[in-house]
Amino acid sequence: MGIELTALHWIYVAFIVLIIIFMVKRLDTSLISIVGIFVIAFVATGDFISSISGVFNSFIYAITELLSTILIISIIVAMSRVLTKTGINEVMIAPFTKIIKNPTLGFWTIGILMMVISWFFWPSPAVALLGAVLLPVAIRAGLPALGVAMAMNLFGHGIALSSDFIIQGAPKLTADAAGIPVGDVITASIPLVITMGVVTTAVAFYLLKRDMKRGTIPLVGTYDNSTEQEKPDDLLSMRQKKFFALLIPVAFLLDVVAMSVFNLQGGDATALVGGTSVFILLLLCVVAYRKKGLDQTTDYFIKGFQFGFKVFGPVIPIAAFFYLGDAGFLTIIGEHLPESSHGIVNDLGMGLAAIVPLTTEIAAVTLTGVGAITGLDGSGFSGISLVGSIGSLFGTAIGEGTATLTALGQIAAIWVGGGTLVPWALIPAAAICNVSPFELARRNLVPVVVGLIVTTIVAMFII
Repeated sequence: MGIELTALHWIYVAFIVLIIIFMVKRLDTSLISIVGIFVIAFVATGDFISSISGVFNSFIYAITELLSTILIISIIVAMSRVLTKTGINEVMIAPFTKIIKNPTLGFWTIGILMMVISWFFWPSPAVALLGAVLLPVAIRAGLPALGVAMAMNLFGHGIALSSDFIIQGAPKLTADAAGIPVGDVITASIPLVITMGVVTTAVAFYLLKRDMKRGTIPLVGTYDNSTEQEKPDDLLSMRQKKFFALLIPVAFLLDVVAMSVFNLQGGDATALVGGTSVFILLLLCVVAYRKKGLDQTTDYFIKGFQFGFKVFGPVIPIAAFFYLGDAGFLTIIGEHLPESSHGIVNDLGMGLAAIVPLTTEIAAVTLTGVGAITGLDGSGFSGISLVGSIGSLFGTAIGEGTATLTALGQIAAIWVGGGTLVPWALIPAAAICNVSPFELARRNLVPVVVGLIVTTIVAMFII
């Protein structure tokens, strides 16, 4: 398990600490992230010019990695604006107002729906399917947009993605690395997933309700600096509005059926939802604006992309920095890590695992720590093979608990990086709700940390 930690590793850790301090103090992290990229590139290559180029190349890498998410958010926002402008949104949300009558029902209803859909199709398409329709209903019921984003994020990218009971992508990766059957990991993860989910969402809801009573949370998301909501124009008759209000959910329901029949998951499922949204946008513009439909289509696309890049703009520099911790280092800077390296973040996780004593309690704490560290690259999935192998090592050393340790590391990695704490991992929920991804990450921090602590303690008793 020995791994060579170089100056690059410790510089990376130092800048992570600085970034966390800046985020906690609500300071912008773009400058420190860019400086961090330059310093790491310079230390690695010793070349001033290539280090400057490395900053630009890191931005290209980050944008490339995030592009599919930027596109789906931009398209969904464009479609949502057409629905609002034509008044179709008003008709669509009417049935849900009978169910979601107060903030409490709004938070738990949206969260549970998000969790169930995410189990089958993963969170990104689930955010797109739910957010545009249920956000206005929740706001009318008194649940702030930030609360809607928290519900979708914690239940989708947290509970559903970390457990992954249906698709089983995450448990298969960890089980293969640990050398145990995938069923063992899933079975061992059930009490941990329940503990993490219940504790985290309960703490998050308590803190949300407390701040709602204090009046410190705006009801409507204003991340694009626009407090005014678009008002519907008299573009369609009531019969047309009712027709489209029925057609659009049916279209997305057919998407769900297609995902199930053709086994579309992750990016493929998101692409199907995005393509459907594009055609809905085109159809509505042509019907509502008639001769001006072509011009209006372009206008809505522009507005959508403006919003998408406005949301992602502050995130790209920090994402570029964190991508250096994984495969991005080789692409952006080159082969300047030790031959035995598995990437900066994975090296740090392995280094931590190599220096701790082997007891049940320490093993549980270490797997949570390693999982959280490997999640810092914003993927969540990139490090779970590592936690599987470390879970196997610790389980063998203490004579029991391999499956539980592996499941614990998987949960920590995906809750942090898959994710609820790394800003660009939770952008889909933040963007749909028009709230700051950094603010959403800050709101999630205390509930997720409390959840991880309690889940780790529960794991100690199970082992």
